[in-house]
Formats: sequence, C-alpha cells, structure tokens
Amino acid sequence: MADKIIPDIVVGRLPIYLRALQRLLQEGRQVTSSQELGERLGISAAQIRKDLSQFGEFGKQGTGYSIEALAQQVRSILKVDKVWEVVVVGAGDIGSALGRYPGLNNRGFRVVMIFDNAPEKIGTHIDHFVVQDTAGMVEAIREAGVKIAMMAVPAGAAQEVADRLIESGVKAILNYAPISINVPSDVRVQYIDPVTHLQRMTYYL
Repeated sequence: MADKIIPDIVVGRLPIYLRALQRLLQEGRQVTSSQELGERLGISAAQIRKDLSQFGEFGKQGTGYSIEALAQQVRSILKVDKVWEVVVVGAGDIGSALGRYPGLNNRGFRVVMIFDNAPEKIGTHIDHFVVQDTAGMVEAIREAGVKIAMMAVPAGAAQEVADRLIESGVKAILNYAPISINVPSDVRVQYIDPVTHLQRMTYYL
C-alpha cells in the first residue's frame, strides 16, 4: 500500500466524498451506498467504488457503507483525522477572510498565524490574530513547525513569498495569487483562481 501510487485525480475526489458523508451524518443517516453517493455528487457509482477500492475494501455487497466508518477511513487516508496547523500570508481581503473562516476548524485545519508586509496592517487584528511582519516569517514558521500555508499575495510577490515559505519548511501551499509558482518536487501546490474557473465555465455557456 505504501508503495502504491494513487492517481492525483482520485485523491482529488476523496474530499468531495468526505463532504457528502459528513452531510449524511448531519442528516442522521447511518448507511449509504455508492449509488446514493453518486446521485448526490454527479459521479457514477462504479467510479466511486473504483476510487475507494484503491485504498482497500469498504462496505459489503448488498448492505452498503457505514457512513461513520467510511468517513473516518477517508479522513485517515487524507490524514485529516488530526488537526493541521496553517499559516496565512497576505492580510488583504482574501487573507482576512481565511483568518476568520470557521469552516476550516472542523475539517482538519487550524489557522495559527497571519503575516503581511504592509506597515499599516502589521500589528492589526483579524479575529483573534495579530498580523505579524513577514520579515520574521521564516523563523516563526520554522519554530512552530507548520507545514501548510495559504498564500493570498499579489502575483508579483508570489514567487518570493513561496521561496521564503519553502525555506521555513512548508511542504504544501494553497496559492490564491493568479500566477503559477516554481517549487521543488517535494512541495505540493494547489491553485485557487476564481477567474480561471469562471473562464472554464463560460466555454459551456
């Protein structure tokens, strides 16, 4: 199992499955099927079964899945059965929203620090955080041992900030800047640019 390479597209669907399972639990449900999950998500039941089979055997033929057990196993696969500390770089509109966003806390993540380099923002409060100066970012992140960062900085600053995050020991970056960044092969980057998603949709309109 440790040596098995799972396609990234499969890993990308697991959080979608987990979110659906958590909704079912909130509805008071105990058992579901790949058919029901597929109908909720617009994904075929066969695809869901195939995805899950990459990680072992789940559920029983004819009886479906225990929602709680499957959710816990998916959390374990995604390593969100623990709480990951996260830093936010950029205290503008997006960074401020991320610092205040309560939806991270019950899904395996907790923001612990927010950084910016603008003098008028350093020392101000976002929720219960005090915005820290990026000048001390590498040392602060390294000392805290944080491995995940969300980067909400202007495109022109993104590569430099990413380089400093990597220097601090960060291994995963969620990038809100509308630009691709270069990172070493052992660092994962995900991009969130609303405009590219809108452009992808307008093709179909």
